[in-house]
Amino acid sequence: MLDGIRAPKRVHVTEVGPRDGLQNEKVLLSTAQKAELVRALVAAGVREFELTSFVSPRAVPALADAAELVAELRDIRDVHFSALVPNLRGAERALEAGIDSVVLFVSASETHNAKNVNASVDESLASFEQVARRLEGSGIELRGAIATCFGCPFEGDVEVAAVGRIARHFADLGARCVSLGDTTGMATPPLVAERIAHLREVAPGVAPTLHFHNTRGIGLANVMQGLALGVDRYESSIGGLGGCPFAPKATGNIASEDLVYLLGEMGIETGIDLERMIAAAQLATRLMGRPLPAQVSKAGPRLALSDCSAVPTARG
Repeated sequence: MLDGIRAPKRVHVTEVGPRDGLQNEKVLLSTAQKAELVRALVAAGVREFELTSFVSPRAVPALADAAELVAELRDIRDVHFSALVPNLRGAERALEAGIDSVVLFVSASETHNAKNVNASVDESLASFEQVARRLEGSGIELRGAIATCFGCPFEGDVEVAAVGRIARHFADLGARCVSLGDTTGMATPPLVAERIAHLREVAPGVAPTLHFHNTRGIGLANVMQGLALGVDRYESSIGGLGGCPFAPKATGNIASEDLVYLLGEMGIETGIDLERMIAAAQLATRLMGRPLPAQVSKAGPRLALSDCSAVPTARG
C-alpha cells in the first residue's frame, strides 16, 4: 500500500518498441540495428518483447523483416518474443519463424478495424478461430490485443460492451492475456477503471495488459489507475516511440524508461535496471536521428546530481 494505492509488488513490462515503436517511423532501421536495440534492452533486464508483426510488407514496410529479426535474435535465452498477426497467413509465418507467442489483434471499433486490417470486427474474430486451431499442439501461446479500447478517432466513444465481447471471444479461444490498447491516447483513469471492471466480469480468467499512448499527456496517470486496480501487466516503448499508420494523431506510447522509473520510485519490482534502460533509450535516439519524447532518459534518475561548480551563481 502506497498512499492509498494498493499496487502489485511486481509488474511485468513488455517492450513494444521494436514493433509498435517502429511501425510508423519514417526512418527504417535495418534488421541489425533493430537487433542491436533489442540486445541493449535485454542487457537492461527486459524479458518480454512484442518483437514484430507478421503483416503485409506493403502495408507496414518497417516490419517487412519480421522473420529475419526473429532469426537474428535466436541465440537469446530466457526472453519471450511475441508477434502480432492479423490472420491465419500471418500466424503461419510466425510459426515458421519460431516466435514464442502469437498476438491476435482486432479493433473494438468497426471503422478502425476496417482501416487497420481491411475487415469487419466479426470477420476478424471468425478468422481467429482458424488460427487457434492451427496453434493447437504447437507449443505457441495465443494472446489477444484489442485496439481503440478507450475511444476511436473515427467513431468517438467505444462502448465497454464491445471491448468485453472481444475479450470474451479471446478467452474462449484459450488466450490467457489480453491487451487493452489505447491506440490514439483517448484513455482516462475513469475509462480504465470501467474497462478493467467489465473485463473481470465477462472474462475473469484473462489477465489484462494495459497499453497506453501518451498522446494527451496522461499515460502514466492511467498507469496509476491500473496499479490501483491491481493490474500488473503493462506495455511500453523505449524512448516513447510509437504510433499507428492507420489512425490519425496516433503519437508515441508511454516510454519504457519513464514507466520503469515510476514503478521503481513506488517500490514495485520490474527486474529492469533503470540506468541501462536509459542507455538503451539513448541508443534508440541515435538510431532514429532525432530527440524522442521520453523524459527520464533526458533528465536521469531522481538523484542524478550535477556538479555545482559547473552552474553559474546568480548575481544581483
